[in-house]
Amino acid sequence: MTEIERKFLVKDNSFLKQANQKLHIAQGYLNSDPNRTVRVRIKNAIGYITIKGKSNQSGTTRFEWEKQIPLEEAKALLSLCEDFIIDKTRYEVICGNHTYEVDVFHQDNEGLIIAEIELSCEMEEFKRPEWLGEQVTGKKQYYNSYISKHPYSTWK
Repeated sequence: MTEIERKFLVKDNSFLKQANQKLHIAQGYLNSDPNRTVRVRIKNAIGYITIKGKSNQSGTTRFEWEKQIPLEEAKALLSLCEDFIIDKTRYEVICGNHTYEVDVFHQDNEGLIIAEIELSCEMEEFKRPEWLGEQVTGKKQYYNSYISKHPYSTWK
């Protein structure tokens, strides 16, 4: 139940040529406290509830528990979420032995594209595709829970 991941900004949309899966995601937060977030997500008509703990010092590792829930329950829980619901399209891109999840945000977060890669340990080596930009692991403003309260369109 430990998540180890790194996050990166994406330089351009050339990753689309390599994408092998595309999903629509709507997600909101019942609790966005950084010590324990509770997220509700609908991913291509499948509901999920996720609890995440506080990240370690580097921002790469934290507790994560996720469970699939019925779609109707996910819709009902989304209506109880804080602030606004994040709308994004996720593309999965296989690169070497890993899969990057590239999130293209919509609505008030239009223009923000973030890639995440899950690792088996913090020091694990991984291939960096040419479209991968600055690493933003551990930078709070790139957490979805932050984005749900402070949309990308308000950053400038």
